[in-house]
Amino acid sequence: MTAIEQATLDRLTNRAHKLRQMVLDLTHQGQCGHPGGSLSLAEIMSCMYFHVLRIDPQNPHWEDRDRLILSKGHAAPIYYAALAEVGFFPKETLATYGQLDSILQGHPDMHTPGVDMSSGSLGQGLSPALGIALGAKLRGRSFRVYAILGDGECQEGQVWEAAMAAPRFALDNLTVIVDKNRLQLTDFTDRAMPVDPLGAKWQAFNWHVIEIDGHSVAQILSAIAEAQQTRGRPTAIIAHTTKGKGVSFMEDQAIWHAKPPNDAEYQQAIEEILLACKGELS
Repeated sequence: MTAIEQATLDRLTNRAHKLRQMVLDLTHQGQCGHPGGSLSLAEIMSCMYFHVLRIDPQNPHWEDRDRLILSKGHAAPIYYAALAEVGFFPKETLATYGQLDSILQGHPDMHTPGVDMSSGSLGQGLSPALGIALGAKLRGRSFRVYAILGDGECQEGQVWEAAMAAPRFALDNLTVIVDKNRLQLTDFTDRAMPVDPLGAKWQAFNWHVIEIDGHSVAQILSAIAEAQQTRGRPTAIIAHTTKGKGVSFMEDQAIWHAKPPNDAEYQQAIEEILLACKGELS
């Protein structure tokens, strides 16, 4: 690995730590939101918004931009953090999260710059992602479409209807990333309604399947590159993650699905994030 490549990995890893810090800031200041499922997405969102996506924050409606649909819309805090960091709206807007009339609602809404599809009702994000990808194919457009799903969300029947349709239309411009953090609202997914073997299920629906450590920047970038090179069918990346990643007392705890940190919890969490970072968070 060259020095430049390692510098990129370090940069994206530190971006992930920054996004985690911002998630804690948002959920603490607003006393609302979903920290656990946001923290598990940090490396994925860092890679997507600061390396992978072909986007122009100064022109959010650019027709040839890549699209990212956050189907697990309850992870809005990290979505807003990434959109602000990359420049879709001023960072000062983040202070309005959790307030009436804010453009940063509890779940993503298309009125917010950078949000390509309103989401929040689980299981529904893949269907519009499929439609957008099919529209790109029919119009000869080169942009790619990414949909981020939760593993608990894969209990929804609509996910599998869309999964069945995408290979029918050879949508190799469509990539699903499943944030497989093994927890949903109140319990571990395998106790609530098992979805495993998840990778084998996507493969049975004729998707190209890649399984990775969803907290490894190198593996995420490698998987995305492989998806971009896959022809004739869509790709599903099963990203094994930890809910609440980066904060010791939040990791693998269902209670942090929708519980904002109090003052003491926030302070401890921020200290842990700062300790984990290899460089300054600004």
